[in-house]
Amino acid sequence: MARGALATIEEAATGAVVIDARASERFRGEVEPMDPKAGHIPGAMSYPLTGNLGVDGRFLAPEALRDRFAGIADAAEVISYCGSGITACHNLIALEYAELGTGRLYPGSWSAYSATDRPVATGDE
Repeated sequence: MARGALATIEEAATGAVVIDARASERFRGEVEPMDPKAGHIPGAMSYPLTGNLGVDGRFLAPEALRDRFAGIADAAEVISYCGSGITACHNLIALEYAELGTGRLYPGSWSAYSATDRPVATGDE
């Protein structure tokens, strides 16, 4: 993997742009089927991976993805996470397909973060 492709828990906790690929209800902390705590990394933004797809199950056009990620000018500033590090890759691929660049993966994702004593946010914040 390329140098800098993986983010650490410390970077995810203080990252410039942290995005969460999980379903909105998991992000808000309304439900947590797997991990010890419900919620999200404080400051993270919710971008459920399903929002990258059209009704046909394929990626949206690059222009539509750029609109979706309008608050992100350069994916180099992005750390993507999910529950376990797998679906976070979907957002990273979508960012590249939208020609916004290459972001980084927090491989431990919510499972690793929620197992610490770090702060947890809930709701849409």
